[in-house]
Amino acid sequence: MAVQSKNISPPDLVPVKRALISVSDKTGIVEFAAALSKRGVMLISTGGTARTLAENGLDVTDVSQVTNFPEIMDGRVKTLHPSIHGALLAIRDDEDHASAMEAHDITPIDLVIVNLYPFEQVAASGASYAQSVENIDIGGPAMIRASAKNHAYVATLTSPEDYSGFIETLEQNDGSTPFEYRKMLAAKAFTRTAAYDSAISNWYQQALDIATPERITVSGELEESLRYGENPHQTAALYLGGKPRSGVATATQLQGKQLSYNNINDTDAAFELVSEFPAEDGAAVAIIKHANPCGVAVGETLEQAYQTALSCDPVSAFGGILALNGELDAKTAGQIIQLFTEVIIAPSVSDEAREIIATKKNLRLLVTGSLADPADPGISLKSIAGGYLVQSRDNGILSRENLSVVTKRQPEDRELADLLFAFKVAKHVKSNAIVYARDGATVGIGAGQMSRIDSSRIAARKAEDAAQTANLAEPLTRGSVVASDAFFPFADGLISAIEAGATAVIQPGGSMRDDEVIQAADDAGITMVFTGMRHFRH
Repeated sequence: MAVQSKNISPPDLVPVKRALISVSDKTGIVEFAAALSKRGVMLISTGGTARTLAENGLDVTDVSQVTNFPEIMDGRVKTLHPSIHGALLAIRDDEDHASAMEAHDITPIDLVIVNLYPFEQVAASGASYAQSVENIDIGGPAMIRASAKNHAYVATLTSPEDYSGFIETLEQNDGSTPFEYRKMLAAKAFTRTAAYDSAISNWYQQALDIATPERITVSGELEESLRYGENPHQTAALYLGGKPRSGVATATQLQGKQLSYNNINDTDAAFELVSEFPAEDGAAVAIIKHANPCGVAVGETLEQAYQTALSCDPVSAFGGILALNGELDAKTAGQIIQLFTEVIIAPSVSDEAREIIATKKNLRLLVTGSLADPADPGISLKSIAGGYLVQSRDNGILSRENLSVVTKRQPEDRELADLLFAFKVAKHVKSNAIVYARDGATVGIGAGQMSRIDSSRIAARKAEDAAQTANLAEPLTRGSVVASDAFFPFADGLISAIEAGATAVIQPGGSMRDDEVIQAADDAGITMVFTGMRHFRH
C-alpha cells in the first residue's frame, strides 16, 4: 500500500550541524572533513574512515557511540540501526516524527558523505566469486537512499567530485544548504545506487550464464556531453559503462577538435574492424566512412597497408576515419596528412608521427594502448518503440578449419588467405554486404543495399572506378575473391561476382537454392567455401 504524503512543505535552508562520513574512496576526504569541522560541523564516522580522520587530527565521533552498539561481523553491521536511519529519515516538521526522535534520543543528521565498496572495479579485475560478493555494499546504499529520500532535510554526497562545490554552497548560504541543491544531490545519489545495483545484477547474470534475463539494466557514467547527435537537432553524450575494453570510448585524444557523435560511431566501427587483424600477423589499416569500410588492407608496413587501402576507394576515403593495428610511424603519418582525414585511431604513435600530425591541428588523433579483442563477449542494445532489442555482440571468429569447400575446385592457398581476409571485412560492412579482395586488400565493397545483387554490382563498379583512377588496364576484381555476409538466395548475385572476375567465393551457405548457386560456381570453374556463420550488420 502506498504511503500517503503529509503535505509538509520542505524548508529552503537547512543548517549543516552533523555529518555522517563513510567512504571507501578516501580521495580528498580529510581536507573536506577538515573544512566541515572548521565550520563547526560534528563529524560522525565508521571504521577505516573514522581512523583516517582521527589520524589526521580531526575530532570524530565513532558511529558506535551514536548507536550504543559495536560494529559486528567484520563491519558488515554498523550503520543499520534506528539511531542512524531515524536521524536520516525523520520529517523534522512532523509532530509524530519529532516526538519519536525525542523519545528515542535521536539527533538529526544533516549531511551524508558515502561512497560505496568498489564492487565494479573488483568484479572487473577478475576477482573470485567470493571476493566479488564480499564487495557488495549494503549499509552504504541504504544510507544513500534514506538521506536522498529525505532530501527535504538531508544533503547526500556520493563522490569526491562533489566536495568543493558543497563547501562553496555552505559559504554562500551561511552554513546551510538550499532545497534545490539538496534535490539535485538526491537525483545524483539515486542514479549512483541504480548504477551500482545494475552492475551487481549484470555480474550475477554473467556468473550464472543467463543469456536472456527476466529484466535487463544498463548503466553508464557521463564521460562527455557532445555538441549534438547524428543531426544538429538531436542531443547526444558519451557514457562509459560495461566491461572495460580498448576502443574509442576509453582512448586518449592527443590532439584535434572534440569528437562528434558521428565521429565516435565511425571511429568505433573502424577500430573494431582493424582489431580483427593482430599486429603480429602484419600491419593493417581500415578506412571508414559512415560506419562502412571504404578500404581495408594488410601489408608488411603500415605505410604500404594505408596506400593499398586508400586505392580501393580514394573518393570515399576523403574525410574518413582511419584505424591502424600498430604504432603510427612518421612515414605513414606523412602519407595520411596528404588527404583530409577526420580521425586517426591507433594503439600508439611515435613522437615523430605526432609532430607530423600536429601540422593538421583539427585532425583528431587517438591512442588506445592496445587493440580490442574481437572475441570479447558483450551486448548490443538498440532502442525500438516501447522497448529494446538486445543481443550478444558478434564475436564470431572464423578459421580455415571452419570452412567447407562445396565446389569441385579446391581453393588455392592464396585464395584461402584472401577469403578469410574478405570475410573478416564483410563482418563489419552494413548488410547486404559484398567484399571483393585480392592480395590482402579490399578492391571493391558494396554495402547496405536492399538486394545482394545490387551490393555485388556496386562493389564491382567501385572497383572499376578505382582502376580508372589508378590508370589500370582492368579492375582488380579480375582474379579476386568475394565474400558475402549472408547466403546468396539466388545464383544471380554469384553470377555478378563471376562476371566481375572473382575466382573464389566465401559465404555462409544455408539457402534453399544452395545447389543452384553451387552449380553456377562449378559451371564457371570457380571455388566456393561455406562458413556456416552469418554476419548480418544492420
